[in-house]
Amino acid sequence: MHKSIKTLLIFSLLIGSFSTNAQVLRKRTTLLMGGRFDITIVAKDSVLAEKNIDEVIAEITRIENLISDWKPDSQVSQVNQNAGIKPVKVDREVFELTQRAIQFSEATKGGFDVSFAAMDRIWKFDGSMTEMPSAEAIKKSVEKVGYKNIILDSIQSTIFLQLKGMKIGFGALGEGYATDKCRNMMLAKGIKAGIVNGSGDMTAWGKQPNGKDWNIGMTNPFHPDTLFAVVPLNNGAVTTSGSYEKFVVFNGKRYSHIINPATGYPATGLCSVSVFGPNAETANGLSTSLMVLGQTEGLLLLKKYPDYSCVMITDKGKLVKSKNFKIKKFKPKL
Repeated sequence: MHKSIKTLLIFSLLIGSFSTNAQVLRKRTTLLMGGRFDITIVAKDSVLAEKNIDEVIAEITRIENLISDWKPDSQVSQVNQNAGIKPVKVDREVFELTQRAIQFSEATKGGFDVSFAAMDRIWKFDGSMTEMPSAEAIKKSVEKVGYKNIILDSIQSTIFLQLKGMKIGFGALGEGYATDKCRNMMLAKGIKAGIVNGSGDMTAWGKQPNGKDWNIGMTNPFHPDTLFAVVPLNNGAVTTSGSYEKFVVFNGKRYSHIINPATGYPATGLCSVSVFGPNAETANGLSTSLMVLGQTEGLLLLKKYPDYSCVMITDKGKLVKSKNFKIKKFKPKL
């Protein structure tokens, strides 16, 4: 979901000592897609590693220019500007990403909705709210949200938003897509190890220069300056959705800044969800959806995606793992 309604827990990359096997590691941090990207590449020398980091940045920038919903000349912005007016022809890449996002919206029954970008921001998490919005205001805030009002024409490669004022936006789902694309691009070029981390949506492949798996530190939502676990990651993705930084409390109930696009109400019950699997795009959609759907419905949804597993932390500090979670070295400390 968009960063304005979703805080991503930033994973820390714990890199071991280098070996002398003619492989070097280079890392660069930059701002892309409106957030922080950490790009790590292992190659035979520094020049090659830096060159490939440049290529990763160029690829993410290319994707951003296609799918950004805040750059007025992007294809997605053109779709939004023509909502209720006419279909807009887009590149096949944008069409297929939208198609997958709609399929995910259907699978989650609107717990994830690619048209969330039209939601009115009536909930404030900056300390200024003194009372809950009215039920009428909440209902009105999601009037223009609804993936069923998106019409795709596969033959013409067009996207049409039926309601004036509708918007689509990929937000962090786009970051997950970008990290997957960059991993695949690097593997095709013969770069056998690296990590692309887009604001916590992380895709890793290969191993560190010392031959060990990458170690990923997971933030403790109750003590954000500490880690509650360190897990190995090798040829896979991990994403986290969390609400520990932005929330409000009314009548003793904690309301997350992650909003259910189907209802307009904030998610409750969970403060962190981490999803592990082969693909960061799917993992991101799942981590957001599980936060919205809650523990019971979220675990039922996850069963439809057997290649993905999760770790949830409830508002009360209980740790919940999906039955297919198989990381043996996972030793959490909350």
